Order: sequence, then structure tokens, then C-alpha cells
Amino acid sequence: MRLSLPRLRMPRVPGFAILSWLASAVKGWVMGTKEADSNNIVMYDRTMLWLTFGLAAVGFIMVTSASMPVGQRLANDPFLFAKRDGLYIILAFALAMVTLRLPMDFWQRHSTAMLLLSIAMLLIVLVVGSSVNGASRWIAFGPLRIQPAEFTKLSLFCYLANYLVRKVDEVRNNLRGFLKPMGVILVLAVLLLAQPDLGTVVVLFVTTLAMLFLAGAKLWQFLAIIGMGISAVVLLILAEPYRIRRVTSFWNPWDDPFGSGYQLTQSLMAFGRGELWGQGLGNSVQKLEYLPEAHTDFIFSIIGEELGYIGVVLALLMVFFVAFRAMSIGKRALEMDQRFAGFLGCSIGVWFSFQALVNVGAAAGMLPTKGLTLPLISYGGSSLLIMSTAIMMLLRIDYETRLAKAQAFTKGVR
Repeated sequence: MRLSLPRLRMPRVPGFAILSWLASAVKGWVMGTKEADSNNIVMYDRTMLWLTFGLAAVGFIMVTSASMPVGQRLANDPFLFAKRDGLYIILAFALAMVTLRLPMDFWQRHSTAMLLLSIAMLLIVLVVGSSVNGASRWIAFGPLRIQPAEFTKLSLFCYLANYLVRKVDEVRNNLRGFLKPMGVILVLAVLLLAQPDLGTVVVLFVTTLAMLFLAGAKLWQFLAIIGMGISAVVLLILAEPYRIRRVTSFWNPWDDPFGSGYQLTQSLMAFGRGELWGQGLGNSVQKLEYLPEAHTDFIFSIIGEELGYIGVVLALLMVFFVAFRAMSIGKRALEMDQRFAGFLGCSIGVWFSFQALVNVGAAAGMLPTKGLTLPLISYGGSSLLIMSTAIMMLLRIDYETRLAKAQAFTKGVR
């Protein structure tokens, strides 16, 4: 059974009839074909699809609103970042169409090659990477800039999912099987901290621990690794003065509102101005270059100011349901004994939810400030491309599990 557009005959009348035909075709794909509906079989997760479109639309609107003052200052074009974000959305859509066509076996076969490629890109960015705000994290390709750290997340999770398929018994019964993924994390952490990028290291570490927990690793191993990880993070914070300032400033940013606590105090003022219903779309004051990185790391603050408490709750609900659907898709794949797809689906769910948690926590003053985007909403081409690819992987996993279940049901009926 294949997921395909309904077979409709192209009308000969041009103009409105062609648009009507296209609308019918898209509606048939989104809502399911008549044959599928008659058998109560839908071969993809409609909720996940619509939530992804909704988050991308909210992201484009809020990036356009939040980036106008910066675009006007940098290039005398208020829609500078909106145009770039629109280009990345088109590229993400094209990449998504390709991703949907690739079976999960493709990602499993090439997971090691993806990891080696990400390591090579992390080495390249240290040599020829472009620097922004003191961090060398991007490789420039003309007008486009690629951030290898985003690709590293996806490649590592594909590699770990493949590793758990092959070595799940060793992970459960042997300390060596548990420590091998930690060795890979250590190599990536060294390369990422050289940029520096502590936020990505934390995301990789937490998601890897979650995957090993799902695989059935022993509790004492987790306690030992978590203790070592917390100790390492504390040492890394103490080793850099700017990290110490970030940690101390988030405890009480009002002690130094025009110094180390400036960004957080402006973010909190944005939430305060938003109140229940917000100031209205486009009416933010903090985006007028009072709040640095308003269209990237702190776009959630602009959502709070312009759309208020209601907009914040709706955005968080959309993010939560995407993460919940991702975990549900991974769980169903594991139940169908599709272990690679199941582990990968669960890892994407943990990655999506934890990165959103860190971004929202930093904007609200609950966590130290980190350079992590809000998935599918913040401005950032690499993040948008990789996260949309991960979401399409989830849809592909869901399609394959539903297809296997439908085929098993058909054989049982026969």
C-alpha cells in the first residue's frame, strides 16, 4: 500500500479549474484518499504534519516581525531576514520531499558515514569557519551558512540507533557496551567545545543517555555517567569567565541589568509587557534592538510580548504535541520490532523537547542563556533544515509501521 495522490483527471479548462484541481489533489493527500478512508487506514500522522506546518508558519511570521529593526540597520531592508527565512523554508520543503522517499534502511546503512562526515565538518569549521559573536560555528557557501553542529545531532542519533540495534544486549549486560557511545560523545564534545558550543554538547549528552535508558542500560551506570557529566559541565563553566557570568546573571539578573544581566532583563520585560493578550503582532518594543538576538535565541520573548500569555501557551502546546507524537511513533515502531526506527524516533522526540525546554527556560530566566534555537520557530537555516528533516523521518517511520501493520492485518484476514 502506497501513500499517493488521488488519481484525478486534469481538466482542460485553464485558470480557476486548474487551481481547483490542485486544491482537490492537496486535500486528498492531506485528508486521505477515499479508498483509505473507507478502510479506516491513514498511512501517515496527520496531527504531526499539521503541527509541523503550524510551527513553521508561526516561526516565519515571528521571525519577520522580530527581525525588521535589525534588517533595516544592517541592509536598509526590513525584510532581509524574512527573505532568508523564506528561502530556507523552501529548501527545507524540498529536502523534506526527498527525505520522505528514503526508507529507514537507507539511514541505517549510512549512519556511520554520516557520523564521519559530521566529524569532518566540525574539523573544517575550526579552520575556515566564519565567526559570529566570538564563536566559529558556521561554514559559508555564498549567501548560505551551514552550521555543522546541527547536522552532528542528527548523524549521532542515527549512529546510536544503529549501534543499539547491533549491541543492545551488550549495552544491557556489559559496561563496555555502555561506554562506547560515551566515547563517541567525548570526541564530538571536544570538537564542539573548541568552537565553543556547550549547548549542543548538553543536548547530545542528554539525548544519548535517554536512548541508553530506553535500551535497558543499568541504573548505576546512569548515575555514574550523570555524575561525571555534571562535574564536567561545572568545570567547563568555571574554566570560562563568560560562562560564569551567564550562570550568575540568571540567578538574579537585576543585580547588573545593564551588564551581564542585560539580555535576560530585557527578555523578562518583554514577557511582562505581553500580559494576557499581548501588545499585538508587530507592536513589540523590545525587538527595537533593546533585546539582542530577538529573532534567534530569544524569539520566544517576542512571542510573549506580541501574542501574550495566550500565544505562549499555544506555542508551547504545539511543541509539546510534536514531541509527544514523536515519542508515540518511536514506541509503536519498537512494538513492531522495527528497532532502528523506534530508537531513532524516540531520540528525535527527546531532542526536540529538550532543546525547546532549554530555549524557553533561558528566555524565561529559569536556565542559563544558551545558544540553542527554538525548533522550527527561531531564525536559523541549518536548524530549520535539520529539524524538518528529522520530522520527515518521523513521518516516514510512522508510514512504515502503519504499512507493516496493514500488511500483517491483510495476511491475517486471508
